[in-house]
Amino acid sequence: MTGADGRAHVPAWILLSGAALVGILTALQARVNGQLGARLDDGLVAAAISFGSGLVILLVLSAALPAGRRGAKALTDGIRARTIPWWMMAGGAAGALTVATQGLAVGVIGVSLFTVGVVAGQAVNGLFLDRIGYGPAGVVAVTVPRVFGGLLALAAVGLALVGGGVSGIPLWMLALPFAAGVGIAWQQATNGRLRQRVGTPLTATLVNFIGGTIILVAAALVRVAIAGAPEALPADPWIYTGGAIGVAYIMLSAALVGYTGVLLLGLGVVVGQLVASVIIDALWPAAGSPGLVQEIAMVVVALLSVAVAAEPWRRRRR
Repeated sequence: MTGADGRAHVPAWILLSGAALVGILTALQARVNGQLGARLDDGLVAAAISFGSGLVILLVLSAALPAGRRGAKALTDGIRARTIPWWMMAGGAAGALTVATQGLAVGVIGVSLFTVGVVAGQAVNGLFLDRIGYGPAGVVAVTVPRVFGGLLALAAVGLALVGGGVSGIPLWMLALPFAAGVGIAWQQATNGRLRQRVGTPLTATLVNFIGGTIILVAAALVRVAIAGAPEALPADPWIYTGGAIGVAYIMLSAALVGYTGVLLLGLGVVVGQLVASVIIDALWPAAGSPGLVQEIAMVVVALLSVAVAAEPWRRRRR
C-alpha cells in the first residue's frame, strides 16, 4: 500500500521501533569506540580504526550485492550528470565527528552523559532542518506537539545536569556531544536525500564511510606524527566491532528518514539511546556517568517526548 506521496505505507510502530534500534546501536557503538579510545589512549586513532573497518565491510557488501552495484552506478552517473551535488556526499564529516567524539569522551563521561549532549543537538537541529525542508521528506510543519516534544527532549538533557555530577568534567567534553548531535541530525537528512538519488541506503552509507575514513585517517596520522603511535593494539575482538555497528545504524537511519522526517527519527533514536545508555552504564559504569535515578528520569521524559511528537503524525498516516 502506498500513500499520496508515492511512498509505501509502513506502520508507525515499525518506523519508531526502527528509530529506537538506531539509538540502541548508536549507544552500543559509543561504548565500544570509547573503550577502544581509552585502551589506546588515543581517541582519533580509535575513530580511524572504527570507521576504516566499517568501510571495508561496505566495500565488500557493495561489490557482492546487486543493490550495491546498482547504487554505485547510479552514484557515478549522478556525479557525472551533476544531479548529485557535492554536499550530498559530505555526510561522512558528521560521522567522523561523532565517532571521534566517542573515542575521545565516552571512556570518561560514560554513554548516558554523551547521549544527553547528542540529544540536545539532534532536537535543536532536527526542528530546524524539518522546518526548512532539508530532509528527504520535504518541509515538515513545526507544530505545537513537535515543538513540545523537542522541548521535552531538552528537558531530559537538563535532568542529567542536575547536581554536581559533571563539575569535574572539562567543558569541551560536554560541548563535543552537542556538536555531534547537530551533525547527526544533518547527516541523517543528507544521507536520506542521497539514498533517494542512488536508490539504496547501502550506497549512501558507503559514501558516508569513504568521506569519514579519509578525514579520520588524516587526523590520526597528524596525531601520531605529533604524539607517537599507540604502544599496542588490544587483543579483544569485540573492541573492534564499532565500524560494523555504525554500518548497521547509518543504513537503517538512511532508510527510515524519508518516512519519519528528521525530528521524529531523532526522537525515536533518543529513546533507544537513553534506554540502552542506562543499561550499559549500569553494567559498565564510567567515572562521569549520572546516577541511576537521574538516568531513569531522563528515559521517562524522553519517552514522553516521542509520544507527544509522534501522536499527530500517527493520526495523519491513519
